[in-house]
Amino acid sequence: MVDSLANTEINSQRIAAVESCFGASGQPLALPGRVLLGEGVLTKECRKKAKPRIFFLFNDILVYGSVVLPKRKYRSQHVIPLEEVTLEPLPETPRAKNRWMIKTARKSFVVSAASATERQEWISHIEECVRRQLRATGRPPSTEHAAPWIPDKATDICMRCTQTRFSALTRRHHCRKCGFVVCAECSRERFLLPRLSPKPLRVCSLCYRELAACKRREEEEEEEEEEEPGVGSPGQPSYLSGAGTGASSGDEEDSDEDKEGSGDSNWSSRVEFYASGVSWSAFHS
Repeated sequence: MVDSLANTEINSQRIAAVESCFGASGQPLALPGRVLLGEGVLTKECRKKAKPRIFFLFNDILVYGSVVLPKRKYRSQHVIPLEEVTLEPLPETPRAKNRWMIKTARKSFVVSAASATERQEWISHIEECVRRQLRATGRPPSTEHAAPWIPDKATDICMRCTQTRFSALTRRHHCRKCGFVVCAECSRERFLLPRLSPKPLRVCSLCYRELAACKRREEEEEEEEEEEPGVGSPGQPSYLSGAGTGASSGDEEDSDEDKEGSGDSNWSSRVEFYASGVSWSAFHS
């Protein structure tokens, strides 16, 4: 499938059309040997609610974004290298069907398709592309993945202290390590998670203790081998820089999904954009 489409005019036209839809806000997608294998609308489970997202599967990357005008304008482009991707099928429930998790070191999230057939097509095509990419790059499969964020609506109380009840005045936060929904008091600390951000991010009290203890053990082992000059603030380990200082890059990320969804007014609910019964995904050969 990839070989037959590589370097063809139809493939070049398809990629150019995707670039055009993202406009100046998206990065160039045309590269020698890159093939667009399929596209479609999937439901992405975001922090506040599930929202439609346009997905494009290339032989080496997975691209998704928000829909402003179907097949005409997209925004908030995200590009995921396929060699970093691991898929995890999720069990069916009466209210949640055709779901699977896309896991990477930087971000993990749940998506669902319009039907079981489309779900299987997406999973099989992505997994085949991942296998080809790993063979081509010689990299082993990824084993470290970011925790998916638990949706806000999943709980009305803090998942750590189990005492604080959320309200219009008491807001929810997410631990960047475990993805739990926590209150401000249970997520006062910041910790440097290099795979996610160059700045310290919000973590819950339990994850903070575990991360700090693990880091101390690593540093003690290093000190036993050789003395190294300290880095970071005087008297404060570099991995704790910014801890307990209030707003950080982690707080700004809380609203990322809400900003992405600002152009989704044409598809206000899952029922609306899947109601017609037509297939929402297409794969090329």
